[in-house]
Amino acid sequence: MIIELRFFASVREQLGVSAERADVPPEVRTVGALRQWLRQRGGAWAETLAEGRALRMAVDHAVARADTALAEGCEVAFFPPVTGG
Repeated sequence: MIIELRFFASVREQLGVSAERADVPPEVRTVGALRQWLRQRGGAWAETLAEGRALRMAVDHAVARADTALAEGCEVAFFPPVTGG
């Protein structure tokens, strides 16, 4: 499944990327599974997306929880709890 990833504010700064298209494996069906899958990249990815770290997520512009389902072509955004304008 191909999805669009967006990273904002400090998440973007820590990862060094603002957006990418990802081809996720079939077992990655939820936002939580996606976060875990991205952590496997190691380094800044593991640290920035670590379990227990305050992080907000959205799917297609709607706030998401770890159990929110992913769909082909969806956009998933990761951002800190508070962002500036």
